[in-house]
Amino acid sequence: MTQDGRRRRGLRSREAILGQAVGLASVEGLDGLSLGRLATATGISKSGFFAHWSGKEELQLDAVDWASRQWREHIVAPALSAPAGVRRLFALHEARLRFYAERVLPGGCFFLAVQAEFDDRPGAVRERVAQALHDWDAFIRRLVREAVELGELAPGTDPAQLAYEIEALGEAAVIRSRLLDGQHALTHSRRAVLQRLRGLCPDPSLLPED
Repeated sequence: MTQDGRRRRGLRSREAILGQAVGLASVEGLDGLSLGRLATATGISKSGFFAHWSGKEELQLDAVDWASRQWREHIVAPALSAPAGVRRLFALHEARLRFYAERVLPGGCFFLAVQAEFDDRPGAVRERVAQALHDWDAFIRRLVREAVELGELAPGTDPAQLAYEIEALGEAAVIRSRLLDGQHALTHSRRAVLQRLRGLCPDPSLLPED
């Protein structure tokens, strides 16, 4: 096998492990990752893991990065295809709810699982998780500011406050949809964000009525 072939094979192996790691962590948290379980899930020997990671923390850090990439591909990228402004902001929330409805991850949301796990634990993993959440919040706030600048949200709309509300409704949706209300939770979350945006939008016809 050529060097390029070995590199491609190594990359596929690494990606397969990270995909499984993020799925398992969405259920059991990052501390729940074990080389034995990942080896069984991926069909890769334990010794094969050490070709990619020197230890568990390094694997955890890469899992956070992989989950961020997955989030961008499934949620951010589809939303960016919507027109800039209030429609893009609502498309972002809808893409998130679709991610949950389609059960892309067995535990629903990687970041909801790991932020509760690491919020009070100092270290590199906590910092990586916090940075990912900070970047996500900053992205929502950016979309809010764009909508205000385009005249599609009322002047004086507070980007930080509205981003907080949208994020809270997204988190509530994944928890309640799995634990209590099923599809109803996703419907309520969608409607709550939609009504909030329509109330702030000078031209509510830009958004669906329901």
